[in-house]
Amino acid sequence: MKKNSFLEGSLIATISIIIVKIIGMLYVIPFYATVGVQGASLYAYAYTIYNIFLDIASAGLPIAISKLINEYNTLGKKEAKVRTFKIGTKLVGIISIISFLIVFVFAKYIAIAILGDLTGGNTIQDVTLVIRCISFAILVIPYLAVSKGYLQGHHYIKPPSVSQVLEQIIRVAVLLGGSFLALKIFHLSTSIGVGIALFGALAGGIVACLYIHQKITQNKKELDLDNNLPKDDVTNKEIIKKIFSYAIPFIIIDTAVSIYHFIDMVLIIRTLHYLGYAAIDVEMITSSIITYAPKINMIITSIATGMSVSLIPTIVSSYVKKDLNDVNDKLNKALQIILVISIPMAVGISLLSAPIWSLFYKVSTFGFTILMLSIFTAILTNAFVVTSSVLQGLNKFKTVYLSTISGFATNALLDIPLMLLFNAMHLPPYYGAIVATMLGYMLTIFITLHTLHKQEKLEYKQTFKLLLKSFIPLIAMIMVVIGLKVLIPLNLASKLSCIVYVAIIAIIGAIVYLVIAYKINLLQEVFGQEFLNKIIKKLTLGRVKLS
Repeated sequence: MKKNSFLEGSLIATISIIIVKIIGMLYVIPFYATVGVQGASLYAYAYTIYNIFLDIASAGLPIAISKLINEYNTLGKKEAKVRTFKIGTKLVGIISIISFLIVFVFAKYIAIAILGDLTGGNTIQDVTLVIRCISFAILVIPYLAVSKGYLQGHHYIKPPSVSQVLEQIIRVAVLLGGSFLALKIFHLSTSIGVGIALFGALAGGIVACLYIHQKITQNKKELDLDNNLPKDDVTNKEIIKKIFSYAIPFIIIDTAVSIYHFIDMVLIIRTLHYLGYAAIDVEMITSSIITYAPKINMIITSIATGMSVSLIPTIVSSYVKKDLNDVNDKLNKALQIILVISIPMAVGISLLSAPIWSLFYKVSTFGFTILMLSIFTAILTNAFVVTSSVLQGLNKFKTVYLSTISGFATNALLDIPLMLLFNAMHLPPYYGAIVATMLGYMLTIFITLHTLHKQEKLEYKQTFKLLLKSFIPLIAMIMVVIGLKVLIPLNLASKLSCIVYVAIIAIIGAIVYLVIAYKINLLQEVFGQEFLNKIIKKLTLGRVKLS
């Protein structure tokens, strides 16, 4: 194996994330067509529960172990490094088994908590079955995460990244193949088809584990796993304490997010049922908000995910040098890139929500109206990821806890009141849940930025000015897109018609936005003329150069 430099590692990690997200975004098209609304709802229920317990079992531990291994390796404490990996593996094994048993044994009670007295759609038995099917993956994925953390701690980035892509490919192959065979060939029940599909997570995890295990076995000497090393003056207690001290911030954040999604799901189901919605509509709306609209939102949220890979270490480096001006510049630059790219993308998807939803799933009034508003949460999600990354890079974990928990608590508290308010205003009540999510993110971002301004004297005036400036090309783009929507015919029932419609309008809208943004020097201020020249040179094979 070849060790990767910071830039190489960031590039490899970012590319793998993008590939995984693209696969995760595209597979829902055939899967949704295979399992239908009822099956899609079952899938959403199972994955929401799975994510909660997966976060408990593994969130933060790979990062913690990677960080600790890197620390001991730098200090020359190779035996302590190896012991950290072994202890970490045992800890994860114990937590994984406990988490699996809780989910498997109490699956029926979890299903009751989800559905309540909702009838006419999926049954308690259906939900119980799919939760138990996905629970087996909890036994494998956390171990995989720790093994990847050990390699990353030695600056081997490529194998963990390859395993991530491999895991996703196998998962999706089993998911699509299993559900198709079960429902279309053998004509089994929807719950059994979805249950088989959910075993894709286990299959993907096993294949990825075998790949990582092979890489570790082949490189035992470089990883110091087969060497007789003298014992270092580090106790097991100290190692365990450090692992948890590094991991707990990430566990709290990730688990809080997953628990929020569960609470949000339950509150939406209960409120819509109370307002008289039919069970099939309740499940359609809920699964769209929790799972299927976010799949499309990944087009935008992947920007911040890739950016955070390189943002945290560079922020840490600047902070260690006490260069707060550089920290301020990097945060503002990250926010500017997100706003200049995310806002026009979100507006465009919102304006084209009907054909985009029909392209990914099928014609649905509920679906495209949900996407029309929920896509804007992707902008806030990006800002949340970037600002939280900065806090973690500066070791301000108390603010991370405060901002994250405050935001999600506000979100949960506002869900029902806003849904009832929107219903009283004769607007779709589920808009209330989406607005509650936005307000929760806004509070989290505000607390973060205010804390950084107060404690580190960071300023955001330039970002605010650029945000106002970006409205010029944005308004022009909106006018052009609305005009094209009137002129170009659309058949929502035809996926080919949707593809052509979206492609033409999106390309023309993007060109209008980019040309005007360049003419008013917006792109130059955010990305720099030199960077833009490089991009154009690569895209045009050197034939075009910006002045």
